[in-house]
Amino acid sequence: MKKEIKHVRRLRRKRSIRNKIVGSGNRPRLTVYRSAGHIYAQIIDDEKRQTVISAASTEKELSERFAAAKNKTEKSSLLGKVLAERALAKDIASVVFDRNGYGYHGRIKALAEAAREGGLVF
Repeated sequence: MKKEIKHVRRLRRKRSIRNKIVGSGNRPRLTVYRSAGHIYAQIIDDEKRQTVISAASTEKELSERFAAAKNKTEKSSLLGKVLAERALAKDIASVVFDRNGYGYHGRIKALAEAAREGGLVF
């Protein structure tokens, strides 16, 4: 029961956040999803309803970079850097951060700070 209650509360926070945050062509939305073992991030243009860039800790191309990471938080920060590199390659410098109802700490915070260090502005 406790797990279901936590999930429902996160979804309620997610709806509240998404009512306030909208990504545009000029400033797309960076959304994050975390599971128990992995983390996923997408940059979405809400006007076109299209994913512009995505990155995940499950990608085979990134498996060598993630092998050096000691824990999931380090994997998240590596993913933030990769996402920033891909965004800057597509001339996206500014985004709106959507934490997807998760608290801003741990893996979510590590990804966001690494993306900022990589050159994204939000």
